[in-house]
Amino acid sequence: MSRAILTALFLFAASSFSLAQTAKPEPIRIDANPEKGFSYPYYLFVPAELRDPSVAKTTHTILVLPNNTGKLDDALDFHEADVKKRMAQVPTIANLLKVAVIMPVFPRPSTDWKIYTHALDRDAMVTDKKEYVRFDLQLIAMIDDARRSLKKDGVIFDKRVLINGFSASGMFTNRFAFLHPERVKAAAIGSPGGWPIAPAATYKEKPLRYPIGIADIKQVAGKSLDLETLRKVPLFIYLGDKDDNDSVIFGDSYDAEDKDLILPLLGAKPIDRWEAARSMYASAGLNAEFKLYPGIAHTINDQMRNDIRAFLERHK
Repeated sequence: MSRAILTALFLFAASSFSLAQTAKPEPIRIDANPEKGFSYPYYLFVPAELRDPSVAKTTHTILVLPNNTGKLDDALDFHEADVKKRMAQVPTIANLLKVAVIMPVFPRPSTDWKIYTHALDRDAMVTDKKEYVRFDLQLIAMIDDARRSLKKDGVIFDKRVLINGFSASGMFTNRFAFLHPERVKAAAIGSPGGWPIAPAATYKEKPLRYPIGIADIKQVAGKSLDLETLRKVPLFIYLGDKDDNDSVIFGDSYDAEDKDLILPLLGAKPIDRWEAARSMYASAGLNAEFKLYPGIAHTINDQMRNDIRAFLERHK
């Protein structure tokens, strides 16, 4: 489920607003604005229906789709081309759900390959390289920038967003929800790299540092986990039972010490770890549905798409 989302952030005053109402919305590109907190562009799509004067007093919802190129490249143009391709598919789902969509254009460098920005891994959170600093905070700045711009045109959006991702973007989605539960209405998390971040500091007396768990989340993120707020965020975590795409064993996703902890403690494969993760989320009192799809490998089939759409519809 991916389809670029940038609709027209209506321009100028009432006269041009009325013209925008008659035009077919398309995704639009918002330039990077470091002064506003984001050093990379993002794309935005707003269905025409949300800009209709009849719903002017309604508070609408933004769906965030973190970008995930699936490849490393130092050229930002490479990653932006992938975002534009995905954004071209977004209007269908945005119009169906009646939500706006934001997709950031975050890089995934090949030179600094261990900084897995698209997964919001440990290196991405603690790096001192200013070009990769805190993409979670940059995403929030993008969301608030879009909300401010749209509010000027009389279109109001909740500060809390829906967020949906699969694979690396599923990892980003999962971790973003833990880091900023006050900004998330609901999160759909698909195949999150072999292990969803655990709402626990230890397991079987072993410390679980970020992103295995939350033992040192305050040192990594600058604040402790807000468990009370996280418990209010519906989470849909899904996996194909034949999915063997495992980020745990790769050095760009987890450090060697994390891999050496996870494999003997939690299981050798993603499916082996599923019950331990589900149990930890339940023990922490999280509103999380874990769903396995029989016979499915590392992909999203129609049943998954329908379940994701229904989940987002329930919580928008």
